[in-house]
Amino acid sequence: MRYIYLAIVIVSLSLITGCTKSSGNTDNDHNAPVTEPVREVPATDSYGIDTTSYRLVKGIVRYNQFLSEIVEDYGIDYSLILEMRKNSGDVFDIRKIKAGNEYTLYVNNDSTGKLDYMVYEDNMKTHYILDFRNKPTIRETSRPSTLKLKYSSGTIETSLWDAMINNDMHPLLAIELSEMYAWTIDFFGLQKGDSFKVIYEEEYIDTLSNGVYRIIAALFNHAGNDFYAIPLIQDKQESYYDIDGESLRKAFLKAPLRYSRISSRYSNSRMHPVLRIRRPHHGVDYAAPVGTPVLAVGDGKVIKRSYDRGAGRIVKIKHNSVYTTAYMHLSRFGNEIHVGKYVHQGDIIGYVGSTGLSTGPHLDFRFYRNGQAVDPLKVKAPPVEPVSEENKEKFNQISNVIVQLLDSF
Repeated sequence: MRYIYLAIVIVSLSLITGCTKSSGNTDNDHNAPVTEPVREVPATDSYGIDTTSYRLVKGIVRYNQFLSEIVEDYGIDYSLILEMRKNSGDVFDIRKIKAGNEYTLYVNNDSTGKLDYMVYEDNMKTHYILDFRNKPTIRETSRPSTLKLKYSSGTIETSLWDAMINNDMHPLLAIELSEMYAWTIDFFGLQKGDSFKVIYEEEYIDTLSNGVYRIIAALFNHAGNDFYAIPLIQDKQESYYDIDGESLRKAFLKAPLRYSRISSRYSNSRMHPVLRIRRPHHGVDYAAPVGTPVLAVGDGKVIKRSYDRGAGRIVKIKHNSVYTTAYMHLSRFGNEIHVGKYVHQGDIIGYVGSTGLSTGPHLDFRFYRNGQAVDPLKVKAPPVEPVSEENKEKFNQISNVIVQLLDSF
């Protein structure tokens, strides 16, 4: 079980002393100590490559640059690249090298100046070694990492993101928390004075952070209410529950965008920004850049995917016999989104745009209960799969420990 990592590392140090034997008679040359010839040790780097034979050329993949352009000046023709793709199977698709990523070329010091290896850094942890020698192949290598257990807390002054920065926490922890509490807390409505505590593991490669590995437990105080996040493995899957054992995951997400801001709320009489007349606006507008992914707030079946005049590109999802949601002004639809398609909570069903009657990029999100529009921000969805009776005792033991730990800082 891996709920809390409480590790005590005991390091034993031993002093090793060397004994030097001296000759009883140092006057005779034949008794002088024999000096072993010094052997040159190859300067092997972290990838296992002997760098003494190579000139290293470092670079960054340019926008729209292909692998063939990077290696063509070092004796590598396109046939070798095709052979490498054939030999390497699904290890790495060399057509998907990304602009901005770093690489290192290992160029022979001899007169040929031929390239033997290329190391492509796909991300901080995963690198790929492209071997252009006898049989061109690609192999993946992962840099060793360590996990550090951290206890952090903060108070909201302006935003959750700023609270992370001000308290020297990894800023992506804001996204992790917002996703974990997505069904419980409206992160677009955080108030000054809201606070949080979180116990988490952060991954490090050398001395550089590679981001949040996992959140172990958390406490978020919002509008004077405490929201605990307590982990439990149930049905072979780890999920988070509140202090009463109810799942933090609800039937519907609080918002269809991960990070954005509300630009217009539900109203029975709003001045339309294009038509310049007052009329009902039975939805919530989320301002976000064009192309921002729009997520299905719950499981359901797509019942509409079309271009609908003022609504622009629209997707409508029927979740059950009671609830339906609509997503309007999309720039484009998600992959394989069509009428009759069954989608899951969190699936991308489209992207923010400004189609139809719109003055700028935003998502108009609508919520319907029994066919009648309701305020999406006031919908209270029932929880999903609480702690089972057979796991209650185990959960209570875990929650007692978690609460004590969160109260300790």
